[in-house]
Amino acid sequence: MMPLPVPALSDTSATLCIFFILLVPLAIAGLSLANTGLGRSRSAAHSMLASLCVIAVAAVVYVIFGFAWQGFMGGPAHAIVVGGKPWNWIAAEPFFTRGIDRSGWPASLVLLLQILSVGLTAMIPLGAGADRWRLGAACASTALLAGITYPIFAHWVWAGGWLAQLGVNYGLGHGFVDAGGGSTIQALGGLTALSIAWILGPRRGKYSAEGMPAAIPGHNPVLVLFGCVLALVGWIGLNGAGAILFTGADPGFVVLIAINTMLAASSAALAAAAITRIRFGKPDASLTANGWVGGLVASSAACAFVDPIPAIIIGLVSGALVTFSVEWLELHLAVDDPSGAISVHAVAGIWGVLALGFFGHFPAPVLNVAAGQLSVPGAGDTGQWLAQLVGVATLLGFVLPLAYGLNWVLNRFYPQRVPAEGERQGMDLYELGAGAYPEFLTHTDDFTQR
Repeated sequence: MMPLPVPALSDTSATLCIFFILLVPLAIAGLSLANTGLGRSRSAAHSMLASLCVIAVAAVVYVIFGFAWQGFMGGPAHAIVVGGKPWNWIAAEPFFTRGIDRSGWPASLVLLLQILSVGLTAMIPLGAGADRWRLGAACASTALLAGITYPIFAHWVWAGGWLAQLGVNYGLGHGFVDAGGGSTIQALGGLTALSIAWILGPRRGKYSAEGMPAAIPGHNPVLVLFGCVLALVGWIGLNGAGAILFTGADPGFVVLIAINTMLAASSAALAAAAITRIRFGKPDASLTANGWVGGLVASSAACAFVDPIPAIIIGLVSGALVTFSVEWLELHLAVDDPSGAISVHAVAGIWGVLALGFFGHFPAPVLNVAAGQLSVPGAGDTGQWLAQLVGVATLLGFVLPLAYGLNWVLNRFYPQRVPAEGERQGMDLYELGAGAYPEFLTHTDDFTQR
């Protein structure tokens, strides 16, 4: 397929993009702290080390293999012709990023953002597999995600793939649009988390013989809430950089993007707090934190294309969805997800993608960088919801089976769950040989008495 020209970035856009990208690691740190705080204390060090390891594995594998499959707008790609129109399905870049012009603004910035984005995506399944997922298995699963699942779908959305071409080829709005990664990062990571939770099974003691779930509260809500604050800053960076690189957003839109991100998170947290207050008599800290992150997730796809009031609505709905989804998955599907990653990232991410079709508008000429398409105000907006729906169907019909199949095969050759003894001792002692809080073992009642 003949490559399309790479859109140029102004110096202002490039500088803003670099600034936003440098904020993204705070989102990774926030998720790390949240996953750790929502797990057991005897697995805290393991959780933090696993975060560091999967980020490292994701970065290395993505640079070696993943970027070759994903590519970027304007790069070479393979396409098939259907109905006289080319459908771009995978990039044709050389391995080790040898085909990228590291001196050019757009391509090199896309590579940097994607290295961080795939690391953030790999963080999401860790929360669902907490307290029972072997460190080596988590790293192997991350290699599959960074080398296969993520780059293929990200190419379809962000690098001129067939989902982005839905507007050009079928007249469905502006094609599938996702500014900040609500589908490519959040929903994909959440569906991978669902696959991991299914394969690992619930933690021992989570369900009674009658199938009723027992509450296993997180050991440190302070870590969780602090992680939420860090995640907000990182998400503003993620949404801002993605909007500039993948939708051609003007630098003037960055204020609106930050406002919408903050409003979505705030309204989602308030919705979760209100719902738990009404249902349980007191607001639940962990569910409120999950609502906050769920609002950030829901804001990602539409952050540059909605006004503040729709952003509040998107957040309110996502907070309610996350709150009820956590309970529904645990009670009715017997899915043990200690951090609520499936609800926070998959459910809220899918809602955010659909919300762009409902509330999004394009008030000025917008370059859909991923499709090489210049759209004029209002042109094709009526079909946008259908383009977004096709993207969601692809996530559920292709990404979820692919993620589950890859991890199922991995589990046949390399069992991913620790033995029962590992759960009894805790992941810290069993896999690392030392705990995160050794004073819990040494400060006995005799020691503390005077």
